[in-house]
Amino acid sequence: MSTRIVVIGGGISGLSAAHHLRELTPDAEILLLEAREHLGGVLQTRQQDGALMEAAADGFLTDPDHAVRLCRRIGLGDELIGTDPSRRHAAVVHRGRLHPIPPGFLVMAPSRIWPVLTTPILSWRGKLRMALEFFAPVRRDAGDESLAGFVRRRFGREVFDRLVQPLLGGIYAADCERLSLAATMPRFRQMEREHGSLIRAMRRRARTDLTTAPGGARYGQFAALRDGMGSLIEALGHSLPAGAVRTSAPVVALRPLGDAQWTLTVGHAEQEQISADGVILATPAHHAATLASDFDPQLAEQLTAIPYNSCAVASLVYRREQIKDSLDGCGFVVPLMEQRLMLSGSFASLKYTGRSTDGSVLLRIFLGGGCHAGLLRLPSDELQELAHREVAALLH
Repeated sequence: MSTRIVVIGGGISGLSAAHHLRELTPDAEILLLEAREHLGGVLQTRQQDGALMEAAADGFLTDPDHAVRLCRRIGLGDELIGTDPSRRHAAVVHRGRLHPIPPGFLVMAPSRIWPVLTTPILSWRGKLRMALEFFAPVRRDAGDESLAGFVRRRFGREVFDRLVQPLLGGIYAADCERLSLAATMPRFRQMEREHGSLIRAMRRRARTDLTTAPGGARYGQFAALRDGMGSLIEALGHSLPAGAVRTSAPVVALRPLGDAQWTLTVGHAEQEQISADGVILATPAHHAATLASDFDPQLAEQLTAIPYNSCAVASLVYRREQIKDSLDGCGFVVPLMEQRLMLSGSFASLKYTGRSTDGSVLLRIFLGGGCHAGLLRLPSDELQELAHREVAALLH
């Protein structure tokens, strides 16, 4: 009798796990259970008004290359596309206008001095304080600190408020006062300890690919799929054997039987019992906590303690002549000090080819996050209108 392994959750994590299990143990019976009517979780792609719209992520990093190798293994290697090489840079909003992020400024520190000294984003006081980073004391104790505290300690408040906070806020959609340095950016802590200065460390690495990129996100290390992220979900689903995937199949209870056996209760009104030799939980932490509470209360408590932030993505299509801004680069980030309601924006149809028709522009506007969580209680049509007003104020 073959081993049966059940994967709970049909998002990208569950589908990837099921596919890899199939590669590792081709003789095992693999069953994936998804509570919703569709696979992919938040990763959904749709075509509307000649535009290819993504509900969540529109691409993935190529370094490390796990996602790229997965695409190649499931037959999507020829569908991979990169960002437009001429647009691999970003902007930051400063006093209501878009300004290029200084070339060489990567997330938290500069590798090039002159672009930062000449940018209008920082005042002369902010630039002077940043230069003093060479002489800032090194923290050598083992304790953690927030990203916000670390950057202010090294570079001062202005660099954090005007550059680092919007960049990190765009990446994590979270409050930098609560983000752990050790958990999110440990290599910068290591740079401080090894070199005594982040600027010194970045300049010493300036000949590597990591630090010769334009300012902002490393757009040269992003890839997407020609037909959108939905094609990845579809290909992963098709890579599994017939009958291995069940949607509209919520797991409501999970109990160990001993001897490495498990029983799963599936469904609400009409329940079904499924036995398994192994189980993979590929669900959000709060749902995993509910299932774990019956057999491991301590694990359930730890899972419950994991905080989540969410953001809404508004996809807006405009005629090119409606946008006065030059739309240089791949997009922009917005500092909290600008007192706007959006976190960031992506020039989606300029970042990747084939995302909109000729003469039109597809923008993706991100709202919510840890600092504007209340916005997510608004109805979808109000969020869409809010995104349009934000774009009109900034780009029209």
